[in-house]
Amino acid sequence: MGFCAGLIQQDMDRAWQPGGGETIGVPQVGLRVALAPSPRSAPLARRRNPARGASSGAQPAALPIGTVRRATRGPPVTLLAVSYAVLFPGQGSQFLGMADPWASDPAGRAVLDEASEAMGRDVVLGCHDEAALATTEFLQPALLACDVAAFEVMRREGADDPDGVAGHSLGEFAALVAAGSMSLRDALELVVIRGLAMQRAGEEQPGGMTALLGIGSADAEQLCDQVRRDGVLVVANENSPVQVVASGSIPAIERLEALAAERKVRAVRLGVAGAFHSELMRPALPALSEALDAIEIRAPRMSIAENVTGELVTDAGRLRELVSLQLVSPVRWDTGIRSLAGAGATTFIEVGPGEVLTKLMKRIDGSVRAAAAGSPEAARRAIAAT
Repeated sequence: MGFCAGLIQQDMDRAWQPGGGETIGVPQVGLRVALAPSPRSAPLARRRNPARGASSGAQPAALPIGTVRRATRGPPVTLLAVSYAVLFPGQGSQFLGMADPWASDPAGRAVLDEASEAMGRDVVLGCHDEAALATTEFLQPALLACDVAAFEVMRREGADDPDGVAGHSLGEFAALVAAGSMSLRDALELVVIRGLAMQRAGEEQPGGMTALLGIGSADAEQLCDQVRRDGVLVVANENSPVQVVASGSIPAIERLEALAAERKVRAVRLGVAGAFHSELMRPALPALSEALDAIEIRAPRMSIAENVTGELVTDAGRLRELVSLQLVSPVRWDTGIRSLAGAGATTFIEVGPGEVLTKLMKRIDGSVRAAAAGSPEAARRAIAAT
């Protein structure tokens, strides 16, 4: 899915603190962060780990931590310093045969085999089935499997674990797996339930999504306000300062597209099965919440830039709450990326199908390094280039 983000102030106020820590103000999300310097600030290619297999072994030691104190609400929470981050794409990045690059690698194959067993269907073969990829029920767990397989391949190629992760919409589940907060099996079961519930919600209350290109969230909100009337219509994805996605009922989406054409704003309808990240998905929430209650969510071993607020989160309870809310809340991708950059991330590597998020990075923050690792060969190039 081409996904969108609102305007945000790029400059973060910085001030060095006694003892070598750094304070970063993130006013847009109401945070003040005290960071310890990361020992992993060297380029990725100079701090590789030995080759490793699939993610079933012991977790590495945690990084030095700082304290995040909200400027306006809530108690302090723990935050890990960030120097490089991994990004996981979501729905819209898929293509026929998207699992093939990872199936030939032992680490990737192990993930895909586990996913096939959990889903009761061969993921690699299913990714060649156009009809299957058109269903949320199959597509979402298949994408999750490809994202995690790509991450494990990159680790086997020698990349160190990242200091921060972020996943766009569905990709957030891959980020949770990579961060050690959720097992792959639990994530797959959740995503299968999520996909089924979303598909049903879309059938019960038909809706759609359309990308608005060349404008930010403030302008998109104004357009939505003019055509919303009594239908559901919201800014659902804030992807970059010049790319936003609106979600809502079919009549409202059609009115929005007509108004966009009048205003010379390019609108592109997305091929999705419902009005994702809007109130029209609320019927899917009970099934997801019940499934979440049945699994363990652990504190991540790295910072996660979550979707609902764009905050960096390391608290397991907060993650559980936000993963559920994500279904009916906007994806604040732009804010999450800036939160990672504000915490020190200078290198971003996208793992999984396509390079949608890498292209968005150029619009969000052109000063950082961004690369897509869409195959084992691309993963090697990305590691070498950083």
